Amino acid sequence: MKTKIFLLLSILALTVAMKNDRPAYKLFNSEGKQVKYKTLLKNVLESDVVFFGEMHNNPICHWLQLELTSDIFEKKGELLVMGAEMFETDNQLILDEYLNELIKTKNFENEAKLWPNYKTDYKPLVEFAKENNLDFIATNIPRRYAAVVHKKGFEGLDSLNQEAKVLIAPLPVKYDPELNCYKKMLKMMGGMGHANTNLPKAQAIKDATMAHFILENRPEGTLFVHYNGTYHSNDFEGIVWYLKQENPDLKILTIASVEQKEIDELSDEYLNIANYVLVIPENMTKTY
Repeated sequence: MKTKIFLLLSILALTVAMKNDRPAYKLFNSEGKQVKYKTLLKNVLESDVVFFGEMHNNPICHWLQLELTSDIFEKKGELLVMGAEMFETDNQLILDEYLNELIKTKNFENEAKLWPNYKTDYKPLVEFAKENNLDFIATNIPRRYAAVVHKKGFEGLDSLNQEAKVLIAPLPVKYDPELNCYKKMLKMMGGMGHANTNLPKAQAIKDATMAHFILENRPEGTLFVHYNGTYHSNDFEGIVWYLKQENPDLKILTIASVEQKEIDELSDEYLNIANYVLVIPENMTKTY
């Protein structure tokens, strides 16, 4: 009898402890089943391209990006290639100079076009690449050219000289306005005016350019890990759609990041938005 009572009390204590636990994140597959990190890692290692969709100001996203990258490197070594939305293609030269220790940290950080949260959120990834002699690819279109599309549509890019065109996806750029990611963007803007119809095109030229530079810088047999805002790869659209247009045989894995009040279950609205969904408490502190 004493043994039974002890077991019951132990189970009760464990249940209470689990209820009072405050995990920083949970992982789910596309169907909403909770999975362990090791399952994610196993499937990542079997992929050609991995998209880690982040919330830009979420510390858990940035921490897990670094952890996952480190674990991939442990298995893949020099077969790992890194790349990010946060670096524009005209930054590749100075980024390479820094990675190859040709210039000082001060010069790089003063002269490169870095995001305001670079030091807290992206510097650890760049330093990891530097320490391990890994390629880090600046994949995003220079902002000034995305602004051209926002103002004039894709046609505005035709007037760029050849020196500028090598920094963007090859023209003409495919565009499917029926993709949900672009339709949602129009809906969020609340109208169909001239400026609004160009807004998703400006997003599309970013997606197309990132896809192009991933393909251009992924040697056969390597694993390319790309860090981007989760919207750019959610629902297997955005960058993923452009990659598939060029190489439908690529093994692509996507990770989406979301915030929920309760993280024990994946909300129905996030089912099937990615191969894996990183769920973080909505009251998590922010990096900015």
